[in-house]
Amino acid sequence: MSTVQFTLNGQVVEAPVGKSIFNIAKDLGLSIPHLCHKEGLAPDGNCRACVVEVAGERTLAPSCCRSPTPGMQVRTDSERVVKSQKMVLEMLLADLPEQGYKWLDDRAEAPHGELSQWAEHHGVQVRPALAELRREAVPADLSHPAMAVNLDACIQCNRCERACRDLQVNDVIGLAFRGAHTQVVFDLADPMGGSSCVGCGECVQACPTGALMPKSHIGPQKVDREVDSVCPFCGVGCLVTYQVKDDKIISVQGREGPANEGRLCVKGRFGMDYIHSPDRITKPLIRKSGVAKDLNLIDGHTDWREVFREATWQEALDLAAQPLNTLRTQYGPKSLAGFGSAKGSNEEAYLFQKLVRTGFGSNNVDHCTRLCHASSVAALLEGVGSGAVSNPVRDVEHSDLIIVIGSNPTANHPVAATWMKNAAQRGTRIVLADPRITDIGRHTWRTLQFKADTDVALLNAMLHVIVTENLCDEKFLSQRADNVAELKAHVQGFTPEAMSLVCGIPAETIREVARAYASAKAAMILWGMGVSQHVHGTDNVRCLIALASITGQIGRPGTGLHPLRGQNNVQGASDAGLIPMMYPNYQRVNDKSAHDWFEKFWNTKLDDQPGYTVVEIMHKALAPESDPHKVRGMYIMGENPAMSDPDLNHARHALASLEHLVVQDIFLTETAWLADVVLPASAWPEKTGTVSNTDRTVQMGRQAVLPPGDAKPDLWIIQQIAERMGLSWPYAGEHDGVAAVYDEMRQAMAPAIGGIDWARLNAGSVTYPCVSADDPGQPIVFHDHFPTQDGRVRLVPVEVIPANEQPDADYPMVLITGRQLEHWHTGSMTRRATVLDALEPAATVSMCSADLARLGLQAGQRVRIASRRGEVELQVRCDDGTPLGAVFIPFAYVEAAANELTNAALDPFGKIPEFKYCAVRVSALQPS
Repeated sequence: MSTVQFTLNGQVVEAPVGKSIFNIAKDLGLSIPHLCHKEGLAPDGNCRACVVEVAGERTLAPSCCRSPTPGMQVRTDSERVVKSQKMVLEMLLADLPEQGYKWLDDRAEAPHGELSQWAEHHGVQVRPALAELRREAVPADLSHPAMAVNLDACIQCNRCERACRDLQVNDVIGLAFRGAHTQVVFDLADPMGGSSCVGCGECVQACPTGALMPKSHIGPQKVDREVDSVCPFCGVGCLVTYQVKDDKIISVQGREGPANEGRLCVKGRFGMDYIHSPDRITKPLIRKSGVAKDLNLIDGHTDWREVFREATWQEALDLAAQPLNTLRTQYGPKSLAGFGSAKGSNEEAYLFQKLVRTGFGSNNVDHCTRLCHASSVAALLEGVGSGAVSNPVRDVEHSDLIIVIGSNPTANHPVAATWMKNAAQRGTRIVLADPRITDIGRHTWRTLQFKADTDVALLNAMLHVIVTENLCDEKFLSQRADNVAELKAHVQGFTPEAMSLVCGIPAETIREVARAYASAKAAMILWGMGVSQHVHGTDNVRCLIALASITGQIGRPGTGLHPLRGQNNVQGASDAGLIPMMYPNYQRVNDKSAHDWFEKFWNTKLDDQPGYTVVEIMHKALAPESDPHKVRGMYIMGENPAMSDPDLNHARHALASLEHLVVQDIFLTETAWLADVVLPASAWPEKTGTVSNTDRTVQMGRQAVLPPGDAKPDLWIIQQIAERMGLSWPYAGEHDGVAAVYDEMRQAMAPAIGGIDWARLNAGSVTYPCVSADDPGQPIVFHDHFPTQDGRVRLVPVEVIPANEQPDADYPMVLITGRQLEHWHTGSMTRRATVLDALEPAATVSMCSADLARLGLQAGQRVRIASRRGEVELQVRCDDGTPLGAVFIPFAYVEAAANELTNAALDPFGKIPEFKYCAVRVSALQPS
């Protein structure tokens, strides 16, 4: 690294070339006032509070955007500098209306935030003559559910605008008007609540004076404690700091982390109050004698006291475990099954699957990965030998071209999307390939809006172009790939012209994108459940693996394959063995060496055959009495299959038909309404444990508050059930032995996380594989080999296979399901978060304007959507990103549960349901 030598306050200093004087001074412990400058934002130099004196220069220089040159003499403490800094601070204070104090009530301590702090530091007070020149007060804007706008406190430092524009790339905030009339505006001077603001709160975190504040934190700014943790929502793994007062989380700040660098989305910043919902279960519940499992009660309108009674923990645990023991004894181990959770910790996932395997006696254990990326994992294990991502999301900063396929990252992975949008700002070309044009489409170079269900046709056509135009990386293929000749021969028949008729993308556009991908110095593919949730989901991912491999776009910075994981710990839960065919670290249960190792490690006889998956377990629950593998009892921890499974009427019927169902959760979810015993558990901010994000980064979540009432930590509950199932587990220590469980899991997952001990995680985030204590972790893998038997990638040619169900005269349209920005998964958490529910309170179906006109519908009208399995009623939303002939429904709303419509047909390899395609019809509802 080249350096520069200069003099700072009379001392010779050597610093990296290009580093600002401000940051050099900061590193040396020198305190320079600053208001428009904030770490992470591009320096702007507009407040002039950070000026320094450079010898020989007529004017003072803003230190935040000035770098030293050799021999430069700089003073941060000269009389001229201090006088200027004081003048700036006084003028800014003098300009503020008296009402600028309205949000920050602890006036003795920084009534104007950082401005007051610097004024106090410099002993600045506003002279009476200047105080008379205060600008006129303006009304507060309280239109947004989460944020208050108080422009009386605004100093126009521009931080909020840069945070919105440069970090989040939402382009909502700007400066309007001129001179003394200049002010911060949202869009075209709209109220914040009526603007296109997506509620990320980056502006709030950036604001130095309280002009923008979270409504939950208006008033005294002192808190009882701040607790560092990880966001409990999507798989991005943003680090957060909970601000706790009176044992409640009142606000959340983004924290510097490898995945987010302080950034958050609306869920992470404003969605945490779900844990304080009055709907929390605070005591164990037992179904009352004689009360049937009525599917009509799932909507939650019934008083729970009519169905359940409260119990002690001793009674509830005994009644939870004893029938499971009885069923196991009477019908055998395969009569029991367990669903674990991707919303909990690695330790909970590990211990839960261990309980099912060693206590229940079978491998009938699964979790939500079966419903999101099971096909991705199946193809990746087959092709590259690892089910995890090859490169972290942020590696897009090294890409020339990014393909985003089957994903809506701005809604589902908002902070990850910011890195993609940042890359586009720097000139990286983004290709969006999706049946729906979503918000990321505003930043794309090319948009491939292919017909739903035609992924393979499009991808095979791209492979055809690359192969026939000699754009393959032949050196890579010869050294590191198998089945190359077979793949090349197979794609010969998939010309862009022929596949254009199938997928709807012009042949020349397919050629253009294929050439651009193949010729890019570094190109990366990121995908979501639009790729995986099909009967051909595994085939879709096989095509993506082939695309990256034949072009050599893997194993280097800015390249690779990244399935964006949906829940906060779906990666970690899978790694920990919460899947029916794999032990921890993806060791197959029918592999004799792995089976024998775990039998010895756990000192228990283990089943050597794969268990049933989520949907298969539901089928087995409804199997005839004569079926020796009929599932009769289940233990479900933190999952909600009565909302998340396909063909919900079938899934709910299966759950209600079980002889014994134990549900462990924080709310009386739709699944819990069908339980015999409900065990009140801990929410994420109420526990300590680790999670692994979509980047393979293991991170520590820390307990911020206690569970309410008699609710208990999940890890404690699992151990109590295990004890009653005849297991004796020696986990001890703080937080119910979480560190001891992690240490055992680390042994079971060696060498992947072998070098990441508990103390190291307490110090910071670590990305696996990390095989030893001195291994820094490996964010990018497959540099020179793949973890397959021969070290080479296996290419698998695939055919075009149609969806299991096609539209017809009775059901002429296609249903696509998914998530939306404000709500997450089945809505059990986010719909109990005050701000999130206020932003999106009602179920909607999105349709394009052409379909609305064809059907004689108007936006806002209520309609009925019906499939061969069920029907829902909800409100129409006009969205021209939704393709002609298709409808899009988020699946978070119990009153209009999209999965009542979806098809339970499975991908034969990943055993994942076809959520992304089924036939429906739309009809208008007559006004009541």
